[in-house]
This record gives sequence, C-alpha cells and structure tokens, in this order.
Amino acid sequence: MTDTETVQSTSTVSRRAPGVRRRLLRLAAVGATVVVTLAVWAVGRLAGADYVLDPSAAVTIDAMTTTVITLVVAALGWGVLALLERVTRHAAGIWVGIATIVVIASMVPIFFVDATPSTQVSLFFVHLAVAALVPGLLRARSA
Repeated sequence: MTDTETVQSTSTVSRRAPGVRRRLLRLAAVGATVVVTLAVWAVGRLAGADYVLDPSAAVTIDAMTTTVITLVVAALGWGVLALLERVTRHAAGIWVGIATIVVIASMVPIFFVDATPSTQVSLFFVHLAVAALVPGLLRARSA
C-alpha cells in the first residue's frame, strides 16, 4: 500500500470582496454613462444641433460641459444610492423613484430654453441616454 497525500489546490487569484466588486461595477457604469452621453451629444452635433442655449448670451453646451455634468450627476446618483443602502433595505426602489423624478425634472426645461429645435431634441436624447444608463448600471446591488 502506498501513502497518498491529498493536496488541495488553492487559487492564486483572490476573489474580490462584494463591496469592491460593486464599487468597480459602479465606477464602470459612470464611465460608460459618460461615453454614451458623449456619443449621443456627437450624433446630435453631426445632425446639426449647435447646442447654443441662449443666442444673445452665447451659452453653448460643448463636449467638456457634457462630460463634467454627466460625471457630477452620475457621482451624485451613486452617492445617494450608497447612502440609501446604509439606511434602508429598500434602497434600490427608493433610488429608482428619485432618479425618475430627477430625470423628468431635467427634461422639462429643455423645451423652454431659447434654442433651435435640433438642439432641444438633441439635448432631450442626451438626457434620455443618462436616464437609460445610470439607474440600470448603478443598481449593481448583488454584485
């Protein structure tokens, strides 16, 4: 009879803690939201939107402004979700409700600014892109 040893293999790749994985997914969501928002902005630009909101004051929404605003809104959304997750079991549902209200509130003024119709429609689709991405991507609860 020979002596045999049982050797358990151990993986050299450690599993990420759920919290770290969730943060990485949410960070990727913020990045994806910026990329998609800029792509929608660029399509609007190519379609003829000048993104000038007040011709007399020459207020223009350029790519940098779009990037900064998207980053700020996505980071605020992430922060609100993280806070809600600490204080309630119903964080996701509450957060989606808040996000829906914010998106609707952000779209209403688009059609009251002094801008060309192509700019108004393009801005609507930029807001819609954020509305479609942020809630779905930042909800990575179980990750």
